[in-house]
Amino acid sequence: MDQIIVRGNGPLKGQIPISGAKNTCLKLMTASLLTDEPLTLTNVPRLVDIETLSQVLESLGVEVARLAAGRVMVLSGRQLTSRRADYDLVRKLRASFNVLGPLLAREHEAIVSLPGGCAIGARKVDLHIQALEAMGAEIELEAGYVHAVAPGGLKGARIDFPFVSVGATENAMAAAVLAKGETIITNAAQEPDTVALADCLVAMGAKIEGIGTRELRIEGVDRLHGTTHEVIPDRIELGTFMIAPAVCGGEVELIGGRRDLAEAFCEKLEAAGVTITETETGLKVARGNAGIDAVDVTTAPFPGFPTDLQAQFMALMCTAKGTSRLEETIFENRFMHAPELIRMGAEIDVQGGVATVTGVEKLKGAPVMATDLRASVSLILAGLAAEGETVVSRVYHLDRGYERIEEKLGAVGADIRRTREHG
Repeated sequence: MDQIIVRGNGPLKGQIPISGAKNTCLKLMTASLLTDEPLTLTNVPRLVDIETLSQVLESLGVEVARLAAGRVMVLSGRQLTSRRADYDLVRKLRASFNVLGPLLAREHEAIVSLPGGCAIGARKVDLHIQALEAMGAEIELEAGYVHAVAPGGLKGARIDFPFVSVGATENAMAAAVLAKGETIITNAAQEPDTVALADCLVAMGAKIEGIGTRELRIEGVDRLHGTTHEVIPDRIELGTFMIAPAVCGGEVELIGGRRDLAEAFCEKLEAAGVTITETETGLKVARGNAGIDAVDVTTAPFPGFPTDLQAQFMALMCTAKGTSRLEETIFENRFMHAPELIRMGAEIDVQGGVATVTGVEKLKGAPVMATDLRASVSLILAGLAAEGETVVSRVYHLDRGYERIEEKLGAVGADIRRTREHG
C-alpha cells in the first residue's frame, strides 16, 4: 500500500493546473444511459473513481472509449445489455447509485446495489427512492439491492425534498427528462455539478427550466440525442490547492480556477488573511506576512461553504491566530481527520458536529492515517507546514479524487513523494 511522505519546505511558488471536476464528470457519465447516441466528454480527470464508474457503465452495456490520453471520453449506450448494477462495483463508489434514475427512465427497470464510498456517515438513499416512487416507480429493497420497475414508463410528478440532496436531485432530474409530462422538483440542489448535469441534459434535448435555482421544472421528452460537453474545473481541487500557499506561505496561481465555483470558500480564506486575485488564466493566491487569522465556518449546500473543503480548512486553522469553530451540517462522522491532526500537535476539541480549533505556533511531523478522501489531503496540507516529516498512510483514498497530487505540489516547491509501505 502506498504512503505519501511530506516535509515542511517553506513557501510555495509557481502554477498548478486545476483538473476537470470529478463529481461533475461522474454525473455526466451516467447521462450516457439516457440515449442511444454517443456522449462525448472533454476535460475528463484521470482518477480511480472515473475508472470505477466506467466499469459500472460497461457492465450495463455502455461502450467507453478514452481518447487524448484519457482527457476525452466517448460513451455509447446504443444497446444496453443489462439492467443490473452489481454490488462488487457499486460498493466502491457512491456516485454509481446515480445510474438508477437514467436506467429506470430508459429501460423501465433497474436493479442497483445500495452504494458504498467514503465512511463519512449514513448518506441514505431514501430521497432518491421517494422521488422515483413519486414518478410512478414500484420499488422494493431486497438483499441489498434496489429493484425498481415502471411498466408504463415514468410519469411527471411534484417532488418536494425535505432538505437539499445533491445526489437525489440529480437522480430525479435525470429520470424526469424522459418521464411523461411535467416534473417539478423543489428544494433542489444548486451545486455546480448539478447545474453542469442539467446543462448537459439540455444540450442532449431535455427541457429543463430553473437551472441553478431551488425549483426545477422538467418537461419530459420522448428521447435524447448525443452531444459533446466539457467538464467544469474541480472546485474542491481548486479549494484544496488554494489552501496550500495559505498554510505554508508563498504565492501560487491556479490555472483554470474560477472564483464563482467557490465564492463562499474564497470569502472565508480572505477573512483569514489570504489574498486572492483573478488573473487571465485563473486565480492567484498569496499569504501575507501577518499570518493567518482564525475564522469560523459552517458547512452548507451550495452556495454555502462546501463540506468537501472542511477538512482542508481545519488544517489551515491549526496554526491560525486565535480559536476557530468549524460546524459540520452535511455529514456526520466527518471529523475523523481531527485525531490525526492532534497527533501532529494541533489543539482540536470535537463535540458532536462542532470542532473547536485553537491555533498553535507550529505543527510537528508524525505518522498519520487517512480515513477518507478529503481527510487524506488535509493531512498532506498540514504536513506542508509542519516541522520534520509527516508520513500519511492509506492514501488510496487520495487517488479517488486528486490527480497526480505529488507532481502538482512538487512543481511549486513542496517536498513530497510517494512510496510503498513496508511490512
